[in-house]
Amino acid sequence: MAFASSSSFGSSPASISSHDYVYISSSSEEDNHYWLLDVFTGIFLCLLVYKITAKLSSLLFNRYYGKLCRATRIEWNNRGFSTIHALLVSCTSFYLLVISDLFSEDSHEDPVVNRSSTLSNTVFGISIGYFVTDLAMIFWYFPALGGLQYVLHHGLSMFSIILSLLSGEVQIYVLMILFSEMTTPFVNLRWYLDAAGLKSCKLYIVNGIAMFFGWLVARILLFIYFFYHMWTHFDEVKEVLPLSFYTLLVVPPVLAMMNIIWFWKIVKGVVKTLTKARDNKKA
Repeated sequence: MAFASSSSFGSSPASISSHDYVYISSSSEEDNHYWLLDVFTGIFLCLLVYKITAKLSSLLFNRYYGKLCRATRIEWNNRGFSTIHALLVSCTSFYLLVISDLFSEDSHEDPVVNRSSTLSNTVFGISIGYFVTDLAMIFWYFPALGGLQYVLHHGLSMFSIILSLLSGEVQIYVLMILFSEMTTPFVNLRWYLDAAGLKSCKLYIVNGIAMFFGWLVARILLFIYFFYHMWTHFDEVKEVLPLSFYTLLVVPPVLAMMNIIWFWKIVKGVVKTLTKARDNKKA
């Protein structure tokens, strides 16, 4: 990975200017970022996608959507904006971490852990709006949309994003965690197929395998790199604000443990699905 290398994949700092994402120096007073507007934008987009998901599903997939009970329809629509959020933050995180030179070692004077940009701040604000909306729905329909593990995951994620947004620190690590959201579309597709009664279709099996490898890369291997990067840059990490420092020491390990637990469940699910498919083929 090239999160902090001297140049990015397929590009050099000369080919991708920092103006592409408007780098904000930690010593600059030019950051007039209206992050509260981004939060409300995130909330609005979630509600909009929720309505659009319901409308499109009734038009395109009414054969399945129309048979669902009210509670399942709510979760179906909820997973619509969950998927869009995951695609948005994972793609933006990949761009900022890998393609741009924002976190390249020699591209800016500030330490890597102190770098931020208008684009990253915008995505953080929208992401906070998503977590606020999703948490509100989880509490309102508790525990239909997720139990305490989802409340813990969302709460820790939202707190870390808010802290990083307001301080402008450790955004590289928050972006790594947001990139792990790339697995969410696979998880949601698996739920959609299950809710529609299509667990026996080939897409369900293919998606399960893709979810396994996606989770392995984005939530297991990436977190190993996360801790390696933090260790090799610990001289910079220990200089951030105390709250940011201790949050960085506590939150990522908790999320990593949750990812491992969920990964084990995914492994068991994939093995069960493949075994069942093999037995059906023999029969």
